[in-house]
Amino acid sequence: MKKALITGITGQDGSYLAELLLEKGYEVHGLVRRVAIEDPEHRLGRIRHLAKQVQLHPASLESYPSLFNVIRKVQPDECYHLAAQSFVSYSFEDEFSTFNININGTHFMLSSIKQVAPECRFYFAGSSEMFGKVHEVPQNEDTQFHPRSAYGITKVAGFHLTRNYREAYGMKAASGILYNHESPRRGYEFVTRKITSTVAKITQGKATELRLGNLDAKRDWGYAKEYVEAMWLILQQEEPRDYVIATGETHSVRDFVDAAFSHVGLDYREYVKTDDIFYRPAEVDILLGDPARANSELGWKAATRFEDLVRMMVDADLAV
Repeated sequence: MKKALITGITGQDGSYLAELLLEKGYEVHGLVRRVAIEDPEHRLGRIRHLAKQVQLHPASLESYPSLFNVIRKVQPDECYHLAAQSFVSYSFEDEFSTFNININGTHFMLSSIKQVAPECRFYFAGSSEMFGKVHEVPQNEDTQFHPRSAYGITKVAGFHLTRNYREAYGMKAASGILYNHESPRRGYEFVTRKITSTVAKITQGKATELRLGNLDAKRDWGYAKEYVEAMWLILQQEEPRDYVIATGETHSVRDFVDAAFSHVGLDYREYVKTDDIFYRPAEVDILLGDPARANSELGWKAATRFEDLVRMMVDADLAV
């Protein structure tokens, strides 16, 4: 039985990935903060239904010894490094902790695996935010990076760290450059879940307006449950390689808002207000991925359409 270690197992992607690996017969281990184990009701919500099927290990991305000890104990065959300070807006407010957690955490993971589990395959969760102020549309694996946030910068650093460990030490290490991927498990701080949850509240008479920033920003949105399958496929390749994971379609925040309100029979223009406080200091105007390599080499292709994803999320929030 293969053993997999997932950092960030309590998040959206981590929970879907844990389900997928369990279905495939893996022994699944998760790395969590100690506070999560002490307060499982609030911090382990997305994996509560998996409590008896996964083994959780307390550790911190800021502590090399704690990561080293978990990896030495588990001896994983595959490691999926998903944990990060991943909320872009927060990365502008606290750049120092974002750099510390994201860059050092990735470096600590790679170094620990190299030392005590060198045959372990390593997946790094890259991001379309690495492209930032894009140099071409669509973006592929060879597109130049130009990050526009501390978060994007840390993901570029993690990408290069992963590639360096692959090239310098022969590690089976690869990155997935994932474009925006959403689901009913998305955190409420992210704009998509903010939209769908507020639409549900307005429908239920619990809210009267929705305040957002740049409605014209365009993103390539897919379904998170499908994207974790791409993560798994990346680590099954004989030779490690980096892949863009995207739908190949782009939609504006305005399109997302319109689809969400239309699903409940409302006109978004009557409820949505723009607010300068929600604009980024350095905007990313358009992100559109070219998934051709993933399509041809992994046999992976996004299946859920944009409108269906939005409706799914709205329906889930209406049912809460």
